[in-house]
Amino acid sequence: MKIALIVNPLIPVPPEQYGGIERVVYVLTVELMKMGHDVTLYANPDSQPGCRLIGYRESENYGLKDFTKINLLTSSLLFKNFDVVHTFGRMSNIASLMPFKQPKIVSYQLPPTLSQVKKAVKIAAKNSLYFTACSHFIAGQINHIGQVTAIYNSVDMDDYLFNAEVNADAPLVFLGRIQQEKGTAIAIEIALKTNKKLIIAGNIPDEPIHQQYFNEQIRPFIDQDQIKYIGPVNNIQKNELLGKACAMLMPVTWDEPFGIVMAEALACGTPVIGFNRGAIPEVVTNGSTGFVCNNINEMMEGVNNISALSRSQCRQVAEEKFSSAVMAKRYEELYRLVSSS
Repeated sequence: MKIALIVNPLIPVPPEQYGGIERVVYVLTVELMKMGHDVTLYANPDSQPGCRLIGYRESENYGLKDFTKINLLTSSLLFKNFDVVHTFGRMSNIASLMPFKQPKIVSYQLPPTLSQVKKAVKIAAKNSLYFTACSHFIAGQINHIGQVTAIYNSVDMDDYLFNAEVNADAPLVFLGRIQQEKGTAIAIEIALKTNKKLIIAGNIPDEPIHQQYFNEQIRPFIDQDQIKYIGPVNNIQKNELLGKACAMLMPVTWDEPFGIVMAEALACGTPVIGFNRGAIPEVVTNGSTGFVCNNINEMMEGVNNISALSRSQCRQVAEEKFSSAVMAKRYEELYRLVSSS
C-alpha cells in the first residue's frame, strides 16, 4: 500500500529524548516498511525516519498563516495516489482533504476537541474519514460521533532489555514531566512512607507554574540519597533506569490517555503502580503486571507487595499488547478497511 503519515513538525522523528507521538510514528514507519509498504512521512525536516521524508515547519504560535501554508502542502496528496492519508498531527492541517473521497485517518493521542470532530465528520466525504484512539478511554469520547478504532501505542521491544531480577533494595522510579498532573510529589510521599528509594527522571517544563511546583513540592525532598533527581534521560539511560527499578509509579492526577512510559517499563519487566485514571487500567493488569490503585494507601500496599509480581509476566504482556509489530498489524488492517470503503 502507498501510505502518507503526517505528524506535527515540532520535533524530529524519532525524537532524541521526549516525544511520545513522534516515537510511536517512528516505530510505525519502520514496521510498515518491513511489511513492504511504500511510506512517505510529512514531519520536521530534521527527521530521520528511514523512508521518504517531506519536511515542513510551523511557527511557534500556530496561526492562520500556518494553517494555509500546511493545507497547500497536504492538498497535493490528492494527486499522489495514496491509498490512505494518516495523520497524528492537527486535523485542521488536512482540512482541504475533507470533502474528497481520499481515505483519511486521524489518530488521537490526547482527549479530542469534540466540536472539531463533529465539524470534520460533517464536511468529510461519506465513508472517507476514520479515527483512531490510543486507548478505549479516548475512543469512548469519539464513538458516538464518528468511526473510531482503539489501537494501543507501542514500543520496539528490541530497544528495551528485559531484566528478570532486581536487587532487594532496588528503587522505585518516576519517569515523566515534573508537574502536578503527573503526580511527582505523590511519588515522593509514597517512597517516604514505604521507606523506599525513589529515582525521579524527567524534564521540568518552562512554564512558571511547573517551576513553582518543582521548587516548592519536589526540591525540598531531594537529598540525592533516598530521593534522587537525575533530570532528563536519553533512551539508553531510560532503559537502564527502568530495568533496575522494582516498580514504576504513575500517581497521575489527570486522566492519562495512554502513557507510553508504562509500556516501556513493562518491556523491561518492571511492574507499574498507578492510579485508576484514564487508560491506566487498560495498560496495567491489576495484580499481574502491577497494581491499579484508588488512593495513596492502596499504592503503598502495592509497593509493599511488588515482589509477588512476575517480571516475566510483565515482559510477556508487553510483547503481546504493546509491541511495535502488534501495533503496525492493527494499523495495516485498518488501512485495508478504509482504502476499500
